[in-house]
Amino acid sequence: MDYSKSFFGLQKILITLLALSTTTMMLVKSRSSEAQSIENINANNLPAKVGTQQQIEDLKATMLKSWQQQAQTKGLSYAVPTRFQGVIVNAAKLTPEQKVIALTFDDGPWPESTAQVLDILKQNQIKGTFFLIGQNVKNNPDLVKREIAEGHVIGNHTWHHWYQFLNPQAAAYEINHTADLIYQVTGIKTNLFRPPGGIMHNGVADYAINSKYAIILWSSDSVDYSRPAVPKLINNVFRKAKPGGIVLMHDGGGNRSKTVQALPEIIANFRKQGYSFVTIPELLEMQDKNERLIANKK
Repeated sequence: MDYSKSFFGLQKILITLLALSTTTMMLVKSRSSEAQSIENINANNLPAKVGTQQQIEDLKATMLKSWQQQAQTKGLSYAVPTRFQGVIVNAAKLTPEQKVIALTFDDGPWPESTAQVLDILKQNQIKGTFFLIGQNVKNNPDLVKREIAEGHVIGNHTWHHWYQFLNPQAAAYEINHTADLIYQVTGIKTNLFRPPGGIMHNGVADYAINSKYAIILWSSDSVDYSRPAVPKLINNVFRKAKPGGIVLMHDGGGNRSKTVQALPEIIANFRKQGYSFVTIPELLEMQDKNERLIANKK
């Protein structure tokens, strides 16, 4: 069984609700057998006279609980091609015609701003990739659950976001303790890692590489952590934007109101330029497919 396919199928079930009457609900059919088992949840068990919005929330809660139980049992993880395990990635190597971009957000989950970012992504039907700080996961677990329920991808960003040099034992704690908590909260075993500040020589990146994480850096830095004016923030994003690129923004770690203000325009501008949006695993899968096609032609 390909659990990566099951994982994304289950996410689609969680975030896709079709038109509802006051008494009947329908779910989009998933390809996987696990998703099919969730489809069999009888919507008629919900109170027939409950308002439509309450029916939606009840069904989402039931489905999320079922999905989390399956994830905990199987230890679901994201599909990252083997060639990227233990490898540093700044961007995917794609053809100019493959105009896709990955929006990534660091340092969350964070009260208020993470929810605002999620609202914007939901309105625009975009999936992002969130690199989580362990202690923030501990303080805001419901936001992490929402990220998963709405189809986003999560990665490891250490427990404390420290920059100083860490010995192997401290580096192991920073990564493993965060990974353990993410698993407890979501049932997900992520093999995506972003070192705080993009620092590659303070111990944590070496530990992540040896642990076969894909080390995800970026090709386009919004510099939003310095809270520039919104036009400047947007210009920072597009100055080096390219097909296969990875955009760095922040949903946590401080006041992210500028990022929240800029995000709708960033999305609109990318779309005007013909871009579509993908998650980091999808981006890596595209490069892997291209390289396999080239190898098969030799």
